[in-house]
Amino acid sequence: MRVRCDRLCVTLNGRAIVHDVTFTVPTGTFLGLLGPNGSGKSTLLRALYRLHKPSRGHVLLGERDLRSMSARESARLVAVVAQESPHDFPLTVRDVALLGRVPHQRGFGSDSQYELDLAAEALRSVGAAHLAARMFADLSGGEKQRVQLARALVQEAPVLILDEPTNHLDIGFQLELMAMIRERGLTTIAALHDLNLAATFCDDVVVLAQGSVAAAGPPADVLQPGLIREVFGVTADIVPHPHDSRTVIAFSALRAVDAVKLTPRFKE
Repeated sequence: MRVRCDRLCVTLNGRAIVHDVTFTVPTGTFLGLLGPNGSGKSTLLRALYRLHKPSRGHVLLGERDLRSMSARESARLVAVVAQESPHDFPLTVRDVALLGRVPHQRGFGSDSQYELDLAAEALRSVGAAHLAARMFADLSGGEKQRVQLARALVQEAPVLILDEPTNHLDIGFQLELMAMIRERGLTTIAALHDLNLAATFCDDVVVLAQGSVAAAGPPADVLQPGLIREVFGVTADIVPHPHDSRTVIAFSALRAVDAVKLTPRFKE
């Protein structure tokens, strides 16, 4: 399913956080949402899954405006793994995964065998099958992140939204998770801090600076030294990976005098 942001603006407590953001995510592609802390990534994502109401503009799922849908209907189309998740669920890991079926259920019936099998497969795919009987509240941050991803997969929505999905994960599972998400073929929008993960796994990226789009397009075109210096305030070199043909972004901190002189062109 295609997702389109059309001149989207979000204002919170009288302050404009997201300004006239427009981009399209074609069906089955992976978009990385990048930007420094405070650039508006999480606020924008929350507008994409109805937590924040746009002050102007639209979010379109296919040809339909997200705000014209009921909460249940939109939850059947958009699954979310948020950056912050409750840590005190009095539920087992299996039960948390099964929460992904709530938008598809009516009333309080028992879970079907199909749903139980779906939850078991999702937990297996994220490397959490061995945790199924554990209490969610007892897990580590990385384990909780895996379970929340499994819950989103159980939702069987065509659109997947991820806010910093690799937080708390070791480097090995970061790579596994990103590859697994890409292989699912869902329309995926993920806020990421790691530019190299974005360059490796995303079809396109949108870079935000102070709530506006600073650049958008394929990672190889967008993630160039000039843009990285201007938006993120660090120097970068694009170098070839020693074992394959992809490029790697190598970072160096700006000298203190350079950091003071750096004045972003993106203003609120």
